[in-house]
Amino acid sequence: MRKLLGVLLVGIAALVVSPAQANESPTKAINFEFTDIHGKKLKLSDFKGKWVMVNFWAPWCPLCRVEVPTLNELNKRKDFVVIGVALDYGPDENLVRETAMRQNKELHAIVAGGSRRNPDSPFRQVGPVDFYPTSYIYDPDGEIVMFIPGQVRMNRVLAFMDDYKTKNTQFAETKLPEPAPNSAIKEVTYSKPKSVTPAKPARNSKTVTY
Repeated sequence: MRKLLGVLLVGIAALVVSPAQANESPTKAINFEFTDIHGKKLKLSDFKGKWVMVNFWAPWCPLCRVEVPTLNELNKRKDFVVIGVALDYGPDENLVRETAMRQNKELHAIVAGGSRRNPDSPFRQVGPVDFYPTSYIYDPDGEIVMFIPGQVRMNRVLAFMDDYKTKNTQFAETKLPEPAPNSAIKEVTYSKPKSVTPAKPARNSKTVTY
């Protein structure tokens, strides 16, 4: 039993990949468009400059209920938006509304996404959903930078955000030395370094996973 537990822990640890370890080039994230349970349209581009989490859940999922307080706290931040997308709840969308109210989900929006089998299911605009809960986080520039298969952990999300901000601030503050007097001034072009994680986790690809 202990040997089996050790193997499982090693397997879980192998899923955590830092940005420096990822080798795959990212693809541009889709500017998703959802409609929430109140009929309001939501687009990724509406939240430019903010972190966006798309959290896929199901009314019957016990772990989805456990992580609600964490999602609520994240959504209270001025720089963070959480969109909850319910899937696989059956034919009655009222179940999504009732469950969201009963679990006190205080998110930016709740979306009734129907079945994963539907060709227009919302997850197809984001990334694979193999079990619940599954979350994707977009950085303030609209790129998927974090994939969370399972329960969202506040400390890990905040640590990732702090690390991201530190690295990007250092890049922004980097300046070339001023040219010496009478020297020719050359044109310098700055470009933001590419994200090191793929927008959609693919088979055998590496990504920042928690």
